[in-house]
Amino acid sequence: MKTYQQFINGEFRDSSSNEVFEVLNPFTEQVIATAPKGGTADAEAALAAATAAQTAWAARPASERAGYLKQMAAAIRANRVELARVLMEEQAKVSSLAQVEIDFTADYFDYYAGWARIYEGEIIQSDRPKENILLFRQPIGVVVGICPWNFPFFVMARKVAPALLTGNTIVVKPSSETPNSTFEFAKLVAQLDLPKGVLNIVSGGGGTLGNALVKSPLTGMVSLTGSVEAGQKIIAATAENITKTSLELGGKAPAIVCADADLDLAVKAIVASRVIFSGQVCNCAERVYVDDKVAGEFLDKLTKAMAAVSYGDPAADPNPDMSCQVSLEQLEKVEAMVERAKQDGAEVLTGGSRPGDTKHGYFYQPTLLANCRQDMEIMRQEIFGPALPVMTVSGLDEAIAMANDCEFGLTSSIFTNNIGSVMRACNELKYGETYVNREHFEGMQGFHAGWRKSGIGGADGKHGLYEYLQSHVVYIQS
Repeated sequence: MKTYQQFINGEFRDSSSNEVFEVLNPFTEQVIATAPKGGTADAEAALAAATAAQTAWAARPASERAGYLKQMAAAIRANRVELARVLMEEQAKVSSLAQVEIDFTADYFDYYAGWARIYEGEIIQSDRPKENILLFRQPIGVVVGICPWNFPFFVMARKVAPALLTGNTIVVKPSSETPNSTFEFAKLVAQLDLPKGVLNIVSGGGGTLGNALVKSPLTGMVSLTGSVEAGQKIIAATAENITKTSLELGGKAPAIVCADADLDLAVKAIVASRVIFSGQVCNCAERVYVDDKVAGEFLDKLTKAMAAVSYGDPAADPNPDMSCQVSLEQLEKVEAMVERAKQDGAEVLTGGSRPGDTKHGYFYQPTLLANCRQDMEIMRQEIFGPALPVMTVSGLDEAIAMANDCEFGLTSSIFTNNIGSVMRACNELKYGETYVNREHFEGMQGFHAGWRKSGIGGADGKHGLYEYLQSHVVYIQS
């Protein structure tokens, strides 16, 4: 069993509280590691280290800062198999997907390293003779990055890479469910010559360590990936210091299947988008609106595809399509939502319960629910598990109206062969992302950002980079 320590100012140390928490393998239900249960003192030490390092770090050329990102990418690739194994064990992610996450993360560091000579300020026209107006883009200072348990390694990089490239320093708080892979990354960083304090990684509870990080006047920006409830707490905690926030929160992604859609393609993409990491992905297809003219055929194909989804040991060869939920709490949440939907009139076409053929692990069957209504909880609230509700609609007008009748606005999709329908979706769906005739999965060069309760700000690409910069306009009268 591994024992991890806080990574503060370039050194590993025990938590000031001397307390630890246990990390479980969700598939075996066995303890595989302990991590520090840090508190206020750890937060203050990490923020102090980041603050002390920030001015000198920002003074380095961006191309030099990018060199460290490239070193991080190389270190990840050199240890890619072991990192994927750690990731698989701490969250029961099937090994092939865990490997994708590790490799994608290395690419992500390289991608942002490539921005070093590209991001720029502006020259603005003046109304005065002999005056020049310059807009500089400068680092914010110290960033606090709070990471989720579903993609802990990649989301860590999603915060670290743009923050460091733009001259900020950072304190990362991994989820208490999945801190192992992030601390393994810290071990790799410790072998580099990265200046002390530029990157700090500390674990602990959100109400103690997290709260201290977020409320500190030393924190210039908080980047959170998590639940709506967590985002609301962040907004409240940052209010006193008016600290900038960038929040990626929950989702309830609609998938619209039009009468002219390629149904086989739609079924394949929707199932892939629902069961990836056992449904525990914020941009997963969470609900389906299918045109009633093709609903019967579509549901028949979708039922067969969902029933064929395999589940089991995440390390099995060949890999199953999915494994178990990350925790008993998550399993019970999914189970309760499906039970309430059944009581409210939803029809289970496949799945609908815990499987009886697994000896351990927090498993829930791939589940398809028909006869759903817009007012059902399961059509309105995030499931975050392998259950998919379907509702029939009279056409695209109703589908778009129902899709937009939601407090979330992260991702969406439409399946159609009509360019007019595609353009209507682009113009009328109130979501940060829309996928056309494909699965839900964003690119690092895009901009992953939600509307409404799905968040503030966003990540990836040029616009994600600018989240970590603030403008400084200078008026020069000669």
